[in-house]
Amino acid sequence: MPGWLPAVAAATTGIQVGAAIVATRYVIDQTHPASLALMRYAIGSICFLPPLLMSRRTRFERRDLAPLALLGITQFGILIALLNFGLNYIPAGRAALIFATFPLMTMILASLLGQERLNAPKALGVLLTIGGVGLALGEKAIEGGGAHEWLGALAVLAGALCGAVCSVLYRPYLRKYPALEVSALAMLASVGFLAVLAAGEGFFDALPRFTPGGWLAIGFIGIGSAAGYYLWLWALSHATATRVTVFLALSPVTASGLGVALLGERLSLMLLLGLACVAAGLVIAHQRP
Repeated sequence: MPGWLPAVAAATTGIQVGAAIVATRYVIDQTHPASLALMRYAIGSICFLPPLLMSRRTRFERRDLAPLALLGITQFGILIALLNFGLNYIPAGRAALIFATFPLMTMILASLLGQERLNAPKALGVLLTIGGVGLALGEKAIEGGGAHEWLGALAVLAGALCGAVCSVLYRPYLRKYPALEVSALAMLASVGFLAVLAAGEGFFDALPRFTPGGWLAIGFIGIGSAAGYYLWLWALSHATATRVTVFLALSPVTASGLGVALLGERLSLMLLLGLACVAAGLVIAHQRP
């Protein structure tokens, strides 16, 4: 298989996550965080049904069901809950910069577990992408938060750690099972967990009400999440975890770019410099030592 295909899949997911952030910003004032996450991944789970019905049936070993479900709950439930909690205490720009340490944590964990070797190009590339995210966010990354901003920063950092752990621990299962089936099982497990959180927000007390644009945004987020998650796991099954997660640096850059294009935000030189740093970091991270 050409080595660039996993990189394209990971880059597509990074861009999709950034687009989903912009769509979420558009619709979040019409609902609650857990309720939106529930609808997002419920739609995503439904999107997996047609390809699952057309593919050959895969039998999961019983001992693998609980770990895969737990990985899905951690990635889609606990991670999202930690991010939402953190955003109550720190600005979104700083949260995005902290979350950009996701690939760095992945690289360290994968090296400690012996899944991949730590080398200079990979480390330099990851650090460049983090710096690029900081430049793209500009002043948003350093603006002040509330009195308990350390708690928010710790929550976002814990969310990034959850994502890194999941990215590393998925790999043994992706060697045994197709990415499509693993994606469907993990996302479906998260729907059950998120349903409990959404119930606490009163989601099941009445039918959800959104503007037509809000429904379109939710549909886009849900369908995009299914496609993006499948491509993410497919890339993880064909490349090292660090070389996949490093493309998450495209998410805040994409969100900033779409904010300029769709929401009328100002285009800054810092955003362009940040994009150049992220691009350079991605190229360097994929170089052989």
